Amino acid sequence: MEATGTDEVDKLKTKFISAWNNMKYSWVLKTKTYFSRNSPVLLLGKCYHFKFEDEHKVLPALSGCTIEDHVIAGNVEEFRKDFISRIWLTYREEFPQIEGSALTTDCGWGCTLRTGQMLLAQGLILHFLGRAWTWPDALNIENSDSESWTSHTVKKFTASFEASLSGERELKTPAISLKETLRKYSDDHEMRNETYHRKIVSWFGDSPLALFGLHQLIEFGKKSGKKAGDWYGPAVVAHILRKAVEEARHPDLQGITIYVAQDCTVYNCDVIDKQNASMTSGNADGKAIIILVPVRLGGERTNTDYLEFVKGVLSLEYCVGIIGGKPKQSYYFAGFQDDSLIYMDPHYCQSFVDVSIKDFPLETFHCPSPKKMSFRKMDPSCTIGFYCRNVQDFKRASEEITKILKISSKEKYPLFTFVNGHSRDYDFTSTASNEEDLFSEDEKKRLKRFSTEEFVLL
Repeated sequence: MEATGTDEVDKLKTKFISAWNNMKYSWVLKTKTYFSRNSPVLLLGKCYHFKFEDEHKVLPALSGCTIEDHVIAGNVEEFRKDFISRIWLTYREEFPQIEGSALTTDCGWGCTLRTGQMLLAQGLILHFLGRAWTWPDALNIENSDSESWTSHTVKKFTASFEASLSGERELKTPAISLKETLRKYSDDHEMRNETYHRKIVSWFGDSPLALFGLHQLIEFGKKSGKKAGDWYGPAVVAHILRKAVEEARHPDLQGITIYVAQDCTVYNCDVIDKQNASMTSGNADGKAIIILVPVRLGGERTNTDYLEFVKGVLSLEYCVGIIGGKPKQSYYFAGFQDDSLIYMDPHYCQSFVDVSIKDFPLETFHCPSPKKMSFRKMDPSCTIGFYCRNVQDFKRASEEITKILKISSKEKYPLFTFVNGHSRDYDFTSTASNEEDLFSEDEKKRLKRFSTEEFVLL
């Protein structure tokens, strides 16, 4: 009887913390981000120039981004549409309980898993839709909140707490059905793109069955000694993402894999071997691959000498972003202007969305407002991601990335290197893991080391 009472107290405590975090992480979007008209903006390999056009016109600030000096920008609409089209994964509440815990939210601890999801989602967008793709409804999601942010937050907090106490979950109905959405598209190609868009988002749903959802990632994290509620650093998340993609059995995902660099080294033959593994007759060029490189940009603080390298990487068409952040918080870095990084913030608690229904709403999976942060505030620990469509693409990418590494490293050692051969040629343990053990002993040692070097939990 006493144990039952303790369990009830723990459940009530968890629900209260969930409701509190819901309020705490509902203040992040209503801040304006200022962009200069004098400098180009780079977003995942695409360049936008906010040029002067008409001094008598003022850029609308609906999106949360404002151009200085009251000018309209030539590429503003294109930039906004491109940014909003990236998939945004944030804290969620009231999703199905995570196995082995009483948690139904990841508020306060899941931000690095979320930024990892965003990086992987961008890789999948490149794989299935291409870099030129943008969501046709991207510019229609900005005017959704007409009431003040403060009143909205208070109402959400109250409703969330009341629902958590009663154990009820409010099911939201989508504003636009899938049929209505598809009706707008003029040809089969656009309908195919929208189908894949929804499919990619659904793979990151917050349910045990979603291939790259929080529940699955936590299961893979258990193999490295992590559990729900723990802090996950960028390097640990890189290995978890690799395992999740390798274990995915969906037919659409058999043409893509992930490689994680070992000790800041990418072994070219290991990458190509992964691309050529289980090749199908119709894919003579090898699998697509996402290369994840965990690095440190300094000691206790980020070394500003690495700024040009980070900017160079984010300027490449191969780049799928950076899992990083500032101390105590993880962000998904996707671009820059001058010495400021552009990012998406997962620290916003949203309600659970059931992605298993046919016409689930997409609006909460796209961020309406970019944010900027000085490079100097960046935490030195991060993971950089690249996407290569085939073996030839990888060879070109490695050459371009190596050039950036050489230019930015000056007389110092580069942050990471590409070397010919296999890791085994350099007396390292092969990354091919035992089928019965998702992480090799060597990987487990590295993961434990990484987990003690990363961010600090709030």
